[in-house]
Amino acid sequence: MSTHPSEHVAEHTLRIATRQSRLALWQAEHVAGLLRNKHPGLNVELVPMTTQGDRILDRPLADIGGKGLFIKELELAMSEHRADIAVHSMKDVPSEMPPGFVLAAMLPRADPRDAFVSSRYGSFESLPQGARVGTSSLRRQCQLKHARPDLELITLRGNVDTRLRKLDEQHYDAIILAAAGLIRLGLQSRITEYFAADRSVPAVGQGIIGIECRSDDARNIAYVRALNDTQAWQCCVAERSFAQRLEGSCQSPIAGFATLDGDHLQLHGVIGSPDGSEMYRGSHLGKIDDAEAIGVRLAEELLKDGAGQLLERLRQESP
Repeated sequence: MSTHPSEHVAEHTLRIATRQSRLALWQAEHVAGLLRNKHPGLNVELVPMTTQGDRILDRPLADIGGKGLFIKELELAMSEHRADIAVHSMKDVPSEMPPGFVLAAMLPRADPRDAFVSSRYGSFESLPQGARVGTSSLRRQCQLKHARPDLELITLRGNVDTRLRKLDEQHYDAIILAAAGLIRLGLQSRITEYFAADRSVPAVGQGIIGIECRSDDARNIAYVRALNDTQAWQCCVAERSFAQRLEGSCQSPIAGFATLDGDHLQLHGVIGSPDGSEMYRGSHLGKIDDAEAIGVRLAEELLKDGAGQLLERLRQESP
């Protein structure tokens, strides 16, 4: 009997665990459509759920346990067989996978840049002294404060629509969001300016959608693996091994962004203090096949340069 995933799929239903935000549902529907196209006859259903990260909106993510809060409940649904796979923004996935789970595929990378959004100012440069800027990320906060120590950076939580509404109600002079999310929701007209990737180095995995499976679920892993984009995968491996080697907590502003040129991969990395006063940055070039080693090597260079002491200090300060 053949075990090829595309055969005998009519009776098989694959259930996708997803958060209920508009962006998460878009991503899950996108993956569902790709799976149906790739495996005609496969029945794909969404299992929407609310996570801890979606419920606690009055505190910075770093204070309540970090990005993993968006994922734990989806993993629980998978481990209890209420869902088979989960679809994530890779920038929300901790660099170490919990036992029993595996990343089976990553989709082609969308625009990885950060977007500056403002209805009052035409560019980041034109923000006045002391302007109020909303961001949810210590990584962005660190790089923006490093460039402009005068800015008042204010925590911004909630889904994309909530964040845009708060900007429109003039709680902020500008907000910073991932360009990919705005584009996926058809909101690219709201983007005032795209930050060059070297000005605001993107988060590890930014712009990449990843699909997680139970590691013992060979059948669904085979369905999902058919969607994998090798280039996105290799870049993400380098970025995630960089973050993992640093063992950064969610209290540590870490950025990592890889690009490909022929058979070479270049990784740019940044580690800094949340207030932007201290920053270590570097890049490492190597062969694509060494993606994981490139991440580790760059991390070790920055740790040696002084980032090690900074990370140790941030760990001791974290609650």
